[in-house]
Amino acid sequence: MIGEALVDVVNRPHQAKHAHPGGSPMNVAVGVARLGHEVEYIGRYGNDDYGRMIDEHLRESRVALPVGADSKKTSVAQANIAENGAADYEFDIDWSLEDARPSLEKAARTSSAVHVGSIGAMLEPGASLVAETVKSAHQHALVTYDPNCRPSIIPDASQARAWAEKVVPNADVIKASDEDLLWLYPHRTVEESARAWLELGAELVIVTRGEMGPWAITRALTGGLAVEAHRVEVADTVGAGDSLMAALITALLDRGIEGKEASKKISQLGQEELAEILTFAATAAGITVSRAGANPPTRAELEEVLAGK
Repeated sequence: MIGEALVDVVNRPHQAKHAHPGGSPMNVAVGVARLGHEVEYIGRYGNDDYGRMIDEHLRESRVALPVGADSKKTSVAQANIAENGAADYEFDIDWSLEDARPSLEKAARTSSAVHVGSIGAMLEPGASLVAETVKSAHQHALVTYDPNCRPSIIPDASQARAWAEKVVPNADVIKASDEDLLWLYPHRTVEESARAWLELGAELVIVTRGEMGPWAITRALTGGLAVEAHRVEVADTVGAGDSLMAALITALLDRGIEGKEASKKISQLGQEELAEILTFAATAAGITVSRAGANPPTRAELEEVLAGK
């Protein structure tokens, strides 16, 4: 998993502030590890109190850390939670990756699956290294991507679109929210944008739509496929998309969809199997929104909920 790690300082109405480890790719790393697969996280955080919080969080979830803390300050996101549980963010980000270059080059050569996304794939100076890594890794690995756009950091949609389209041709699987796609491509529908990414090279595009549940499309399933969201009482939406992404990656790995044959195997997914994958992922997201912060489920928690459906 490659991308930013930061601390979410959560501001809730009528409550004291609370800090949680966060950052979309870091959350995905934790989510995949909790679901039972070996994961390493490549990014950056500082040797400060917030950085030590991130380090402890990753190690507790058994995420391998080839790159340690550096001397710069840890990135921070202020997450402002509305009365309805929706989250709005303000960021103070440092995304320099030179210290991680050797680990990125090794990951590009040796990993059977690589995930990138969010701020880490759009913010310089690190985004160029991320794009290089993805281009190299795609020759022999499953590559997954979540743009998870943050207009408060990358306010120019055309710039964000250009960065996304550097990654899309080298990604097998892309997960994006309907809000991401409408911001990146306001001149067309969500479905049109998903199909356009297939034309650029992706094999599977999943669009999250909040309480409507995820919708997915492949070249074989031209009409797309939707499943229902997992219904819960919402605590907040922090980390929901990351949990869905982690469970999506897990479902693919569970089926042996990784390595240089990943693209071919994805193209052979049938409607029933894809529906199972989406339900698995949507349920993980539902569990996460039922509790505070980016707290993805373990395999046991997810399987217990699925067994009760």
